[in-house]
Amino acid sequence: MTEPTANIPMRTLYSGAKMPGIGLGTFGSDHVDAATVANTVRLGLALGYRHIDCASVYGNEAEIGAVLGSTAIPRDELWISSKVWNDSHHAVGESCEQTLRDLGIDYLDNFLVHWPFPNSHAAHANVDERNPRAVAFNPDAYLEAWAQMESLVERGLVRHIGTSNMTPAKFDAVFADMTITPSVNQMELHPHFQQSAFRSYLRERSIQPIGFCPLGSPNRPERDRTPNDTSPIDDRGIRALAEARGVHPAAVCLMWAIDQGHTPIPFSTTEHNLAANLAAATADPLTADEQAMLVAADRDCRMIKGQVFLWKDGQSWTDLWDIDGIIAT
Repeated sequence: MTEPTANIPMRTLYSGAKMPGIGLGTFGSDHVDAATVANTVRLGLALGYRHIDCASVYGNEAEIGAVLGSTAIPRDELWISSKVWNDSHHAVGESCEQTLRDLGIDYLDNFLVHWPFPNSHAAHANVDERNPRAVAFNPDAYLEAWAQMESLVERGLVRHIGTSNMTPAKFDAVFADMTITPSVNQMELHPHFQQSAFRSYLRERSIQPIGFCPLGSPNRPERDRTPNDTSPIDDRGIRALAEARGVHPAAVCLMWAIDQGHTPIPFSTTEHNLAANLAAATADPLTADEQAMLVAADRDCRMIKGQVFLWKDGQSWTDLWDIDGIIAT
């Protein structure tokens, strides 16, 4: 890769492919429109981002495609990912083809199953709403969707396929029957939710972790907030470390991610923050004492609970995440 991306750490997938170790998220949540996200991608590419994380459900791939179509950056210097949404598990190929048309590209570097069950919901749904067609995780149904993902690799439409929002229990239920190993698993990762055991589980299977909400998702939808949530960027130790280094606490969160060897995909709409996030990925490594302090900062605090994907009334959001190692039914 050419400057200014030369100093960005790279993650080597089991295929040998090199994936940029920091990406640019494109989930505008409930408050950022598609045009603004597209402009963010334009700014990000100019600053040196080469890993763009997309998804059909974000509703902005056509606008991002217009930006990709206008850049002079060679396609082989870009790493572009997308995801099949829950309502298209039965039509993975059609979803991928639409994404490719919207993004204006011939192939995806990575294509992920966004959630491990086909439970969709209306836009802006509150945490109490339930889709009457929502169901519990079904290994056979997931493997049917995964087989369609594998066919996309055979067709040359995607280079790699991966997972998102999985758990070790769900992986145990399907991994042995996957012909193509997932390249990555996208998951919530930040200093207050480190999932160290799960990351080790993934690496033992040659699956690279990608971390969404790497700053603790301060702008997440109101439906995902609960009274016991904690904020890594407000953490006293993280703020002290940030002050000592002369950076924002968000930069420390990203330094932790880079130091831990996974790939954060922060989102911002301002040029200043985009540049600061990129700088954090290439900053001087954390010292042993700084590493130890950040590891000790873990609060096991999941920000994105996913309540809208539950399938029964009266359920706890913990049923989505197999906390006790047993898949809820």
